[in-house]
Amino acid sequence: MTTPSLDTAWHHLEAGDPRAVLRELRGLADDVPAAQVAPLVQRLAADSGFDDLAEAAGRLAAGAAGPVALHRYGYACVERGVSYLAVPALAEALALAAAEAREGEKTKRGLFGRSKPRPDNRLPILGELASALEDEERHVEAAAVLSEHEPLLSDWPGRYLLAYNALMSGDRTTARATLDRLSAPDDQWRPAADRVRRALDRADAVDAHAAEAATLTQTPATPAALSHQDLRGWHFALTGGLLATLSPYGFAAGMTGRYAFLQDSYGLCRHGLERLRLVLDATGTRPRSVSLLPGRADRALGLAAAELFGLPAQPYRPGTEHTLVVAYDLNDVDGIGHETPAALRERATGEVLYEHTTCWTDTPPVTADVSGLLGQTVAPPWRMLGDEPDERPAEALAAEIVAVDPTQDEGDGDTPPDPDEALTVFARAAREHWLNGPRDRCRSSGPVPSSRFR
Repeated sequence: MTTPSLDTAWHHLEAGDPRAVLRELRGLADDVPAAQVAPLVQRLAADSGFDDLAEAAGRLAAGAAGPVALHRYGYACVERGVSYLAVPALAEALALAAAEAREGEKTKRGLFGRSKPRPDNRLPILGELASALEDEERHVEAAAVLSEHEPLLSDWPGRYLLAYNALMSGDRTTARATLDRLSAPDDQWRPAADRVRRALDRADAVDAHAAEAATLTQTPATPAALSHQDLRGWHFALTGGLLATLSPYGFAAGMTGRYAFLQDSYGLCRHGLERLRLVLDATGTRPRSVSLLPGRADRALGLAAAELFGLPAQPYRPGTEHTLVVAYDLNDVDGIGHETPAALRERATGEVLYEHTTCWTDTPPVTADVSGLLGQTVAPPWRMLGDEPDERPAEALAAEIVAVDPTQDEGDGDTPPDPDEALTVFARAAREHWLNGPRDRCRSSGPVPSSRFR
């Protein structure tokens, strides 16, 4: 028997629209047993050449049951980037494995000569379930399932993953307590442990400045520090970067300071640079030059920054000290090769990386020290929808940015204010923990949810 949504997914498959199939599957995955979804997944995977997933789904479709078959299917789903399909299968597998473990305990306590108990399969299933939940940014659920089965976990990676997911869900108390109880990590896990500890220290710094900020800048509508609406606070805690502007649209409708789709403008580019100026002044950071990345968008924004800040511009060279590196979008940097993101990850003395538009649903390989805004899909001002693209050279685009009025749109009137003073106070409080670690990629949007469009 199929559900209406599953029928719709089959219709999309027969029509040759795999993206529509995946959209339907995302919506029904948690409500339909994996065995019912498996025939459709088998067909879709086979059509896509994903033999591992097709084989694992085929076993379920043919009637295979039990934790091993479900685990193999869930593992293949995670490997093929459909973790939302893995979650219910792995949760079912874990429940079955737990039941088998309980039965095994009874057998061991029973009469001599009883059959040998089955092996305990819970730990590998648990690890894969936590991974799938992380992929879907369901950190509260990941932390809960890891906490429920904590006696099974080793310190590395098991209890570390509990600390990480607790942090990403906003539970700093559990994250700190769990991390402090861990044994010393080996070289493989030391960077991960340091990353979580630095994030917790940055969160403490946000807390420390909250009282001052409340007296200077907050209104009754301003989110409390490190609440599930404090986007700037959590962005800094998790990434080490400062968020220059908050979206003035849709805050109460689920965006909480992020953009979904944005048609960018020269005015927003200029506004972001003016907010960058505030950060540099508030933190006492004094770049001696602007380093230009070679892409047209990056070069245009860099030339505008050099003009506005009165700094010389020069081509980007890894290791340059006391320079401001300017990017429009670090996911779309042209002509710099694969080695540049790696070079940017390790900061030279006094080097500041600015990114105008940071994608929060597909985070860039390196985290900027200052992000102008967070958006899911952003169309640059030289690619206005419905118009011919502006093919002028970077110098002409830079002149547009410098000449335009930097005033930000007032928005929908239903968004907490984000005055210059709020950013200034925050940057001053953050400066002791800013620019003091590698620019690690943060793959999760953390405890502050925003509506996203698949």
